[in-house]
Amino acid sequence: MTASTSATRLLDGLRGRAVRLVTAQGVLGDDAVRARIDRTVDWLQRTGTRRVASRLDNGPGWFALDLAIRQVGGVHVPLPTFFSTAQVAHALASSGADCIVTAAADSMPAGAETPIGLLDGGALAGWRVAPTDGVDTHLPAGTACITYTSGTTGQPKGVCLDADTLLTVAGSLVDASSAIRPRRHLCLMPLSTLLENVAGLYATVLADAEIALPSLSEIGYTGATGLDVPTLLRCLHRYRPESVILVPQLLLALVMAAEQGAPLPDSLRYIAVGGGRIGPGLLARARALGLPVHEGYGLTECGSVVCLNRAGAVRDGSVGQALPHARVSVVDGELCVDGARALGFLGGAPMPDGPVRTGDLGHVDADGFVHVTGRRKNVFITAFGRNVSPEWVESELLAHPAIGQAVVHGEGQADNVAVLVPRRPELDDSFLARALAEVNAGLPDYARVARFVRAAAPFTATEGLLTANGRPRRAAILFRYQADIDACYRGDPTVPTPGVAA
Repeated sequence: MTASTSATRLLDGLRGRAVRLVTAQGVLGDDAVRARIDRTVDWLQRTGTRRVASRLDNGPGWFALDLAIRQVGGVHVPLPTFFSTAQVAHALASSGADCIVTAAADSMPAGAETPIGLLDGGALAGWRVAPTDGVDTHLPAGTACITYTSGTTGQPKGVCLDADTLLTVAGSLVDASSAIRPRRHLCLMPLSTLLENVAGLYATVLADAEIALPSLSEIGYTGATGLDVPTLLRCLHRYRPESVILVPQLLLALVMAAEQGAPLPDSLRYIAVGGGRIGPGLLARARALGLPVHEGYGLTECGSVVCLNRAGAVRDGSVGQALPHARVSVVDGELCVDGARALGFLGGAPMPDGPVRTGDLGHVDADGFVHVTGRRKNVFITAFGRNVSPEWVESELLAHPAIGQAVVHGEGQADNVAVLVPRRPELDDSFLARALAEVNAGLPDYARVARFVRAAAPFTATEGLLTANGRPRRAAILFRYQADIDACYRGDPTVPTPGVAA
């Protein structure tokens, strides 16, 4: 196999910049980066590995491995570091990976068979993967990346993408940011996340800008979903980026810190936010702080980003206009995307012809701005026949400083219930009830939360209650707390009605 034209273009983007990667250990220019890529290419060729899984922290090693795989025309299977042992084994078996690359200090991962040597100057280790009988590991022609989405169960689902699609999306993002042209991007999400891989690495290389690559612990991540905000703030000040990509919860953490007096770096010129619905209240708070927030939208099946608010084309309440490579239409209230698309799913048929049905509800306004209102499968109907999109209500709840996580439900009920995780464990139930009442004051009656169940612990990916990018697994959460929800509905509402004295 050989590298595609687009992958060659990516490698050619490393054209002599003195500073390309910035880490806590120092800086690497293009010459040093190319040398690491070349050594990794040599390792891949010597070991005969072409379908390579990786389970690595953010850093130059991840970057060099990914671009080396692109150079040899191989297949990269990036796995999140928080995947459970069972999820790693499933991903290795279903992808048909030849080997898995880990940090040299890590023990042999689940599904691996034998060591096949060190690479990247001894910092990384390769492990031969034991073949799995009875598993169809055939890949669509042209597959360059297998990225695992969380799906609706604990078993991750592999999506096959080609290099040309990934680089097409990256090129569109470069065009979208051309009015700002950020000179340094800070990767705050795991590189195993397709969004950071495409928008943080590829687009930044194509734009000939610097990439700051701190480790996940240096960013402040603890486990799958924990975040130490002071550590995150120190990271931002240390690297002084001009652009970052955030999920809504990261944005909320920064906004709350700034509102409490914590200074943010004045270097920020572009903050892209995606991965979930952002409440208008949170956007307004961010703008009041002077944060240059731009909401976007995308999905793995379309190679990541589809729409983005950009300089000179911003409309609050929307996820922006479609990028040049994509076309968004609406069929029966559901958003459909044409343009860049995945090749197919592991173990399944190729992607059907025609626009990708996203499963997201929304509309496109007269100026081409796309508005997402929720997931079709998540909409519930109350006992009074009102359709409620829980994502909308949850985004309003999560904008309140007392509420850290929330899942709203009310199928067939006269009022709605929320399973809540307080932002601080010391907040008692009466405080949460008042917080819900404050949020309810801004909602129509059919969308208000009249009851709540306090979760026993934060929702995490390792417990199967969050997806890889932090979205709640609704079915799993509701199943876990079903007995509490049933008991809650047997009693009177627990949240004061807005405007009525408690």
